Amino acid sequence: MKLKQKIGLFNVRKFVLAIADMFIIGVSALMANYVLTLTDVLPIQTYILTWQTAIAILVGFLALWACGAYNKLWRYFKAKDYLSCLLGVTFSMVVVLLAGRSGTLSEDTNLPSFYLFVLFEYLFSVTGVIVFRLMFRTTFLTLVEAGENMHRKRTLLVGAGRAGKIIIKEILNASETDEVAKQYHIIGIVDDNKELTGQKIQDIPVIGTTDKIESICNKEYIDTILMAIPSCSEEERRRILGECSKTTCKIKVIPYVGNLIFDEYDGSQKSDKKAVTVISQLSDINMEDLLGRPPISFDNEDTRRLIKDHVCMVTGGGGSIGSELVRQIARFSPKQIIIVDIYENNAYEIQQELLMDYGDSLNLVTLIASVRDYEKMRTIFEKYQPEIVFHAAAHKHVPLMEYVPEEAVKNNVVGTFNVARLSDLNGVRKFIMISTDKAVNPTNVMGATKRCCEMIVQYMAQSGSETEFVTTRFGNVLGSNGSVIPLFKKQIEAGKPVTVTDPEIIRYFMTITEAVSLVLEAGAMAKGGEIFVLDMGAPVKIVTLAENLIRMYGKVPYKDVPIKFTGLRPGEKLYEELLMNEENLKSTANHKIFIGQQINIERKQFINMYEKLKKSAENNDSKQTLALLEEMVPTFHHKTNNCQTNL
Repeated sequence: MKLKQKIGLFNVRKFVLAIADMFIIGVSALMANYVLTLTDVLPIQTYILTWQTAIAILVGFLALWACGAYNKLWRYFKAKDYLSCLLGVTFSMVVVLLAGRSGTLSEDTNLPSFYLFVLFEYLFSVTGVIVFRLMFRTTFLTLVEAGENMHRKRTLLVGAGRAGKIIIKEILNASETDEVAKQYHIIGIVDDNKELTGQKIQDIPVIGTTDKIESICNKEYIDTILMAIPSCSEEERRRILGECSKTTCKIKVIPYVGNLIFDEYDGSQKSDKKAVTVISQLSDINMEDLLGRPPISFDNEDTRRLIKDHVCMVTGGGGSIGSELVRQIARFSPKQIIIVDIYENNAYEIQQELLMDYGDSLNLVTLIASVRDYEKMRTIFEKYQPEIVFHAAAHKHVPLMEYVPEEAVKNNVVGTFNVARLSDLNGVRKFIMISTDKAVNPTNVMGATKRCCEMIVQYMAQSGSETEFVTTRFGNVLGSNGSVIPLFKKQIEAGKPVTVTDPEIIRYFMTITEAVSLVLEAGAMAKGGEIFVLDMGAPVKIVTLAENLIRMYGKVPYKDVPIKFTGLRPGEKLYEELLMNEENLKSTANHKIFIGQQINIERKQFINMYEKLKKSAENNDSKQTLALLEEMVPTFHHKTNNCQTNL
């Protein structure tokens, strides 16, 4: 249908141009005769003028058509195409001259007048036909293109390098079926190479540097910003995105240069291959861009030695962290992966994803089981004999755990003790437990139970076990289930206010990939008993995160999208810590990973307190469970933030 429309539009334009040419030739004849009246030369007779004009119009149209003057869209006319106009008009005037000499002239016609008439008509016709096309390109074409661009997004391109040039080419040459490229109308380019300012790239002007993005967007009424600098440094990328976020524009970015596909297929060659365009790789929001620091890299060779040809078990393997653990483990050729999760939907999804990616080449076992169930876990350990255990199963939602501390204890504390104990009894080589910054000086039930988990791991490490027990501790994970980013995105997309608990609340953030890489690297370097802490850089204000996310949707915080402050939730504190006072940091081979000093656990006292806590939780006694949790974790200072609970 679109192709038919395009052909129809082209035919209409050719018809209009042909009518214009015939009108110009006819008017040229009248003008030529009028000029003769201004000279001493007599004008030609009216009936001769009529015949000659009719012949000139008809032959001129046919000659121009034959010479190819209507074969191209007007906007694409080049210098050589104007030659077809010259040839067409010249041919028509020759025919007019020959027709006049062959019998259309009367005997009393003044031949010098006739020749002069044809000359003037020729000059006026050539000039009119060519000037009309030039005027169209400079005036009418501008109006036509403005109409065509009316429904396109006024776009500012950031970056005049290779990626930017390819994007411009893709947009300018977009076919009717290329919906992605057709939606953009590039108004200008910004680039930090000041020598480019004022120049044009494929007729698109470079109108400034990146520090002028906000003012340019306001002046040019920009709708969308395309960030096309895949190879710039992380610091520079964040700075530019910061400038972009000051605007109300929607921001799209292309991947890092290592992930960007440059397809050499240009669409002109006949092939069944569908080209991968650069513009099709634009993404709306990159979570890593919100971190405020470069992504952290890890030594994959150490991880490979840890995983390759070993049986690896991941508890909570269907969750955000657990599923990413399974993905990364699968890349390092394990002997077998055992996924253990109580939630069957998540377990099924990661199972199907891995089967699709690896097929029969990956030895994968997916088991629905709870870490609370000691006997079930015992049969799993005895049957599969895991060598590396990654313990990611846990309840982690802070407000929900405030209402049911006994459930947090059952799953987090008892579940960890079960898996750790079975790892010791079954000769597991390494046990890696995933903790959180909320375990440091906890103010909520979830954090207190995770601190108990850390104490269990250190208790096991100090028991003389041959298993190397280790804890990894990090902050919030961008994009994980229950984290703020997915919530904010849903609220923005639904047109609802973005909810932030407090304008001063801050958090440490990392990506899921970084979190899992830390777990794997920690497991590779672990000797037993360590708490590995990641240097996560400066903490981020949640309200700043919300504001930037709103801007990345092309909206104005507090105007287009309100930000509503709801007050701290039960057990929530304004800031999180990554280290306890009694822990001293030691550096490691990775300058971003540190080891907290082991804290001595009084074994007999600890196990007695654990048994009492376990019994209280199994009896579903919320108040006693909370009291015992406070006794077991001396640094636990419970905050309800004036919220009503069921305790």
